[in-house]
Amino acid sequence: MSRVALVTGGTRGIGEAISTALNDAGYTVAANYAGNDAAAAEFSERTGIKAYKFDVSDFEAVQAAVQQIEADLGPVEVLVNNAGITRDGTMHRMTFEQWDAVIQTNLASCFNCSRAVIEGMRERAFGRIVNIGSVNGEAGQYGQVNYAAAKSGIHGFTKALALEGAAKHITVNAIAPGYVETDMVRAVPEDVLAKIIRTIPIGRLGRVEDIARGVLFLVADDAEFITGSTVDINGGQHMY
Repeated sequence: MSRVALVTGGTRGIGEAISTALNDAGYTVAANYAGNDAAAAEFSERTGIKAYKFDVSDFEAVQAAVQQIEADLGPVEVLVNNAGITRDGTMHRMTFEQWDAVIQTNLASCFNCSRAVIEGMRERAFGRIVNIGSVNGEAGQYGQVNYAAAKSGIHGFTKALALEGAAKHITVNAIAPGYVETDMVRAVPEDVLAKIIRTIPIGRLGRVEDIARGVLFLVADDAEFITGSTVDINGGQHMY
């Protein structure tokens, strides 16, 4: 029986690539989405992957959704915390709503989803959790104090949970993508995007498949000796 993988934000962009890669590798995938029913239906029809609509920032909604997923597909053994939003603005203009929305969706969701699956993983003595961080959570970014704080928090969350899960054969790792060709990045003004690309030694934006390959590597059954790590997939843009 194939392992069940839950991918949050799993029907578009990086999440779609992760869901598709896992599905192609033989996992049974549940792809979460937040609100675009038409896009989710098209995704499911095209890929054969079942999509589940729930708000990852809502603790109770996540608990109920995971129960439904496990009733439909089986126990969740792989979790990819990918869901994320941006609400950019400099600190002196940022509203609390902009701050809170990003913290809740990008960071609190990691707790909500991990909490929903961790007990089952401990009982079965197996689990793989991958949290999608960001180069901007490592290096910072002007106008993104909320996003950078949330993504930086993901990296600390990953290390602490990795320590807790290790004895039960649950690995917890993070991937920190650089700038990747997604709708969010394509919306950046062309002149700004050109400047960003000049800072990437590889000389191009990342592709969603670059991130998906990293996830496949980390969730493999034989990747047990890799935990508490952050894998930087950024074309050499930021090294430390």
